[in-house]
Amino acid sequence: MQVFQGFQVSPTSKKTVKRRLQTIGYPYLLSLEIRPPLLSQALQMAADTQNRASRRPQARQIGYARVSTDEQATQAQEMELRAAGCDAIVEEHGSGASRARPALSRLLREIGAGDTLVVVRLDRLARSVSHLLEVIEDLAAKGAHFRSLRDPIDTTTPQGMFSLQVLGAVAQLERALISERTKAGIRAAKARGKLPGNPGVRERRPEALAKMTAAQKAAYGARIQATVNQWLPTVRRMRPDHNWDDIARVLKQRGLVWTPERLRRAVKWLVGEHMADPALLRKSPRRLPEDRLMTLVAGMHASNPELTLREIGSQLERLHERTPRGGSKWSPSSVKNLIDRARRSGLIGDDGTDTSSEG
Repeated sequence: MQVFQGFQVSPTSKKTVKRRLQTIGYPYLLSLEIRPPLLSQALQMAADTQNRASRRPQARQIGYARVSTDEQATQAQEMELRAAGCDAIVEEHGSGASRARPALSRLLREIGAGDTLVVVRLDRLARSVSHLLEVIEDLAAKGAHFRSLRDPIDTTTPQGMFSLQVLGAVAQLERALISERTKAGIRAAKARGKLPGNPGVRERRPEALAKMTAAQKAAYGARIQATVNQWLPTVRRMRPDHNWDDIARVLKQRGLVWTPERLRRAVKWLVGEHMADPALLRKSPRRLPEDRLMTLVAGMHASNPELTLREIGSQLERLHERTPRGGSKWSPSSVKNLIDRARRSGLIGDDGTDTSSEG
């Protein structure tokens, strides 16, 4: 009996060998005479191929949640996306009519082959058929797919692509009809001497403005407090020695998408509500480019001490960070040098913890 990883072969079982070779994708070997040495080589090649395939990274499902303003919340969308099995969720605040969406652009640049972009509804991704098809073409060029939870969309089939275009056109028509009805209602109200909108806000009444501002602040505060335990510990550990850009990069590696401006605004709100230390808002010291890399690597290492040097290097490459010598490829030795420097400067303790926030 000859034994290989994943296979057990008997030299006398020629029929079984043929069936196994057909199953694993080696039809050209069937025309060869089954001799023991040749059979051994063929099955070893098949086992190696299966082992390589098993080591390939699994495809990811990446959610995209969008609302139009900072006062609106993405929590409902995030719940649906997580329930659908999304590994990470990209959050964005911006008008659907605008194509200037930094988070979506970054997601389309970094999505990999086999990954799937998932949205709750089509209008969360695009407000026009042309923009929708443009995004789908970008995904197809990278071998990625698209899925909408509330629409029967599957871009891996021709029927799915057809349904996508039809639903996109219907959604655009519906928005146009709603806009026309709204404009017609405003014109009719003006003809009757009425003005659109909240009378108190339109007339700038102090009590109405105060009520509107309080409602907006309450909604914003509720959204911040719902996720504060996910990102505030990292901010406390890295501020004020690290700048907001570095902290946003570290959070991104953990699947939390923040812009530096939004992150600073959230911390400022927490400080104003006496829920965070005012020292978090102190100005971070200016650093040389290599010092910035050192603090960034120290933050990554402290956030997850289990990361290997090669994994930290891969994260730096995904962030498009250049090496100290200006290269684009990070070697484990370059990462180790920065970690050693951070340890000597006191940014990382001997136990691997970040000491920059310790008094």
